[in-house]
Amino acid sequence: MPMQLDNTTFNDLSIFQHEEEFSIFHKLNFTQTIEGREWLMKFFTNPFNDLKQIQETQQIIGTIFSNKQQWPASITNGTVMVMEKFYDSYIDQMPGPNIINAFAYKIFHSADFSLVRFSIAHFADFIRGMHQLVDLFEKADIPVLVRSYLHRAQHLLDKPILMAMARHESGKKFSLTEIIEFGGYLRDHFKAAAMELISIYGRFDAWYSMAIAMERYNLSFPVFLDQQQPMIDADQLYHILLPSPVAYNVQMNKETNFLFLTGANMAGKSTFIKAVGSAVFLAHLGMGVPAQSMRLTIFDGLLSNINVVDNIVKGESYFFNEVQRIRNTILKINDGKKWLVLIDELFKGTNVQDAMKCSSTVIRGLIKIKSSLFVLSTHLYEIGDELRQYPNIAFRYFETTVHGDQLHFSYQLKEGISNDRLGYLILKREKVVELLEKL
Repeated sequence: MPMQLDNTTFNDLSIFQHEEEFSIFHKLNFTQTIEGREWLMKFFTNPFNDLKQIQETQQIIGTIFSNKQQWPASITNGTVMVMEKFYDSYIDQMPGPNIINAFAYKIFHSADFSLVRFSIAHFADFIRGMHQLVDLFEKADIPVLVRSYLHRAQHLLDKPILMAMARHESGKKFSLTEIIEFGGYLRDHFKAAAMELISIYGRFDAWYSMAIAMERYNLSFPVFLDQQQPMIDADQLYHILLPSPVAYNVQMNKETNFLFLTGANMAGKSTFIKAVGSAVFLAHLGMGVPAQSMRLTIFDGLLSNINVVDNIVKGESYFFNEVQRIRNTILKINDGKKWLVLIDELFKGTNVQDAMKCSSTVIRGLIKIKSSLFVLSTHLYEIGDELRQYPNIAFRYFETTVHGDQLHFSYQLKEGISNDRLGYLILKREKVVELLEKL
């Protein structure tokens, strides 16, 4: 069973977005084929919550990372597309492979002959590439399931005629009889095997993408601790989508399983919350995370309450949907399993006094759940004082300094509670007050 995330959490953490610059999937997608992209999408939509599967994936990615120079360059998206188009096309039956038959086929079936001649070069490239892939992992210490894919690929390729194709010098033209012989075999005997081999390659292409992403962005494998109580201990963790991120140190455990986060608008609260959530998500894919180092436990689920919206069609207000989201969160996480719960600016949809009462009530309830970790940000710093009696709440804030009309954000996480009230200053800095005075 995969780690539990709902669509809201996927959206809140920007795992998938139409705008590529705002999508974690797009940023980390270095697949070379459409099949590989589809497998990578499957991996991203089904993060593991099983330690063995995570460690095995780390093992696969690590092997590819260490041997990326030997990765088969002959298999490209164009190669796979040509193979698939070959089988989607109707090709007339080919005769026996002798020079007279081959010459006659070229004359009387010229379009089919041209397609076959063009296609077999790509099939040969693919077959050579799959042999390279098998050789790359031959001496590697890899999981049994992955080894079975490679053995299956080797079995499908272990045919004299395919070996002859693989031995053919890349870039060198095939003879007329070779075109007829190889084309006839591919047309009549290889379709099912070709589709299976493409699917096998797609899996490895997705793992290759994860290895290249780790190199490109200098990601590091997290270490998972097999323990009952949830914990996160990360050094220099940052948000993967930011071009110039500020890193944080994050420690959460059974003693302090609730992080109460305050700070002014634009100070960095939302970015911090999303950075923690996305790093935990990536860790459960079995790939590297944007941190100098990270230790954590397996989480059964990840839930966020960040970008709640109203629903005009249903006549539901923003506040009503906030309440429903919290209600559903409580129902889900009250199961004794390990959840990471991320809440950004709770109860924005009601007045301040009401929001304070509602927020305080929710926090007092959530801190009873010791099996999960919570990160909650709020503007309502006043409720922090009444929460200091609870030893498992850690108070952190993002500091903002003011010089004249200019705001300076350090984006550094500090201990304590912020009481910054900078809304009017921002309104003034952006000349809105000035525009209103001129009306």
